[in-house]
This record gives sequence, C-alpha cells and structure tokens, in this order.
Amino acid sequence: MKFTPVRSRARRAALALSAVAALAFGTTATATTTGAAAAPAPAKQGPTSVAYIEVNNNSMLNAGKYTLADGGGNVFDVAVIFAANINYDTGTKSAYLHFNENVQRVLDNAATQIRPLQQKGIKVVLSVLGNHQGAGFANFPSRQAASAFARQLSDAVAEYGLDGIDFDDEYAEYGNNGTAQPNDSSFVHLVTALRANMPDKIISLYNIGPAASRLSYGGVDVSTEFDYAWNPYYGTWQVPGIALPKSKLSPAAVEIGRTSQSTSADLARRTVDEGYGVYLTYNLDGGDRSSDVSAFTRELYGSEAVHTP
Repeated sequence: MKFTPVRSRARRAALALSAVAALAFGTTATATTTGAAAAPAPAKQGPTSVAYIEVNNNSMLNAGKYTLADGGGNVFDVAVIFAANINYDTGTKSAYLHFNENVQRVLDNAATQIRPLQQKGIKVVLSVLGNHQGAGFANFPSRQAASAFARQLSDAVAEYGLDGIDFDDEYAEYGNNGTAQPNDSSFVHLVTALRANMPDKIISLYNIGPAASRLSYGGVDVSTEFDYAWNPYYGTWQVPGIALPKSKLSPAAVEIGRTSQSTSADLARRTVDEGYGVYLTYNLDGGDRSSDVSAFTRELYGSEAVHTP
C-alpha cells in the first residue's frame, strides 16, 4: 500500500473561501450524523480563511483552536484534509480514490475529528492529490471513466459527512503504468459530473497542474462550477486565472511557521485592499501559532488571534 507523501509546500500555496459565500452552503452533515445542528460561529467580518492540514502529522482539530480576541469568531472558516489520493489499478486500468492510513483514521473517526469543527461552523473539505501512479484528473480516457471517479468522490463526501472536494493536480506523473498524457476533455467531464452529484457542496481548485489549465472543452467551461480557487505558491501573491469573482479567489497563500509574519501581514493587507474574499494557509500544526496567525488576522479582521489548547 502506498501512502501519501508528506509534502513540503514552502514553495507554493492556495486555498480560500469567501465568508459570506461560505454561509450559502448552509448547515453541514453534522445534523444527520450526530443528531445536533451545527452551532453558528459568532459573526465575523472579512475574508474567509482556509487551513490545509497535513493529517500525516497533525490533527484536524487544530483548525478549531483559534478564535478572534475581538468577538470570538473562528479564525478559520474552512479546514482541508490533506490529502486523499487518485490511484491507478493496473488490472482494471482505472483510477480509484485511495485513503492512506492517516486520512482513513480521520474519516473513520469523523465523530471526534470532523464533527467538532462542523459544530463550530467550520467547513471540512477533502483534498485529492496524485500519487505517482499515472492517474490524474486530466487523463481519464472517457466521459464514463471521469463520471465513475466523480461518483467515488461524491460517495465519500456523503459517507463521511464532508462539505466538499478540493482538486490538487500534483504528483500524478502522467504516463506511469502506461497511462495517457493529459487531454482536454477529462477534467471538464470530471467537474461537470461531480457538480451534478453534489450541487450544494464545495468544489475548490488548487490552481496548479495540467487540470488547472484545461477548464474548457466542447463549448463547456467549468470555471463557474468551482466555489473557490487559490494561488499554489506560498509566500506569494498570484491571482488564479479562472473566471470567478474576487469573493471566491485567494491570490494570497502562506505557510504557517515558514512564511514570515511580515509577508503574511502584507498579503493579508493586500487581500483586503484589493477586495478578495479568501485567504489561504497551509500546514497548521499542533503548537501555539497565535503569533503567526495574528499577523494576518490583524489585517483581515482587526483582531489578534487567541489559541485555546
């Protein structure tokens, strides 16, 4: 069994969700899974903050440990499970959704690892990443193959009570195991099918790889099917080249603990000044990162961040 490689994302970044837009998705699956509706977070004005969490090393619950000193709202609005994989079955010559032991542990223990975040009003999204086996979002051989994988994704969202799927087209290594190179139709078919399967869930794009540049085919442009897209290069500012409103874009991307606090603050200030609705962070660990987090919350929300162990 192959496990997801731990990724150093010091060189890139991206993810985010507009605070107002996030509310449009309504309550999470918490109500049906636990019998209790999600408690709304205290009101917070400003961009949506997103946290990718490497579950090979860190707990998803870290996303719920930060609140704003002024008002008590959640610092993070979206927590991303990093990462499931798109793997390749050489016998059936088809792609399939794979969870390494750490991702599987989070999902199997959703009651203690996911529901507490949702009950705070934090959305929980599953990131899906290539795994060096030749399978990727951009090389499905047919519409039917793309639709079959989309069904696996939406089934996982339903089974584990998640709030959506994040696409990250890295490490596929197209061509391995005799697989095809990227084509123009594959990702369009995949996103179209996934949106049909889960019309009210989040679909986000980590704006990198062959899939990210293949959003239109046969007169169909799937850009507007995404709820969010973000810059994939941490410590930088880069507006994703996708036809979405500013409220759904994160040109800023930071790696907590590696991007300097001054850079984090500068990117947050620019996010507000230029009217963008999302601020992406990566690699939130279990330590007290309130100093790093406050560097951007002061600019985004006018408040320090408080860490509660």
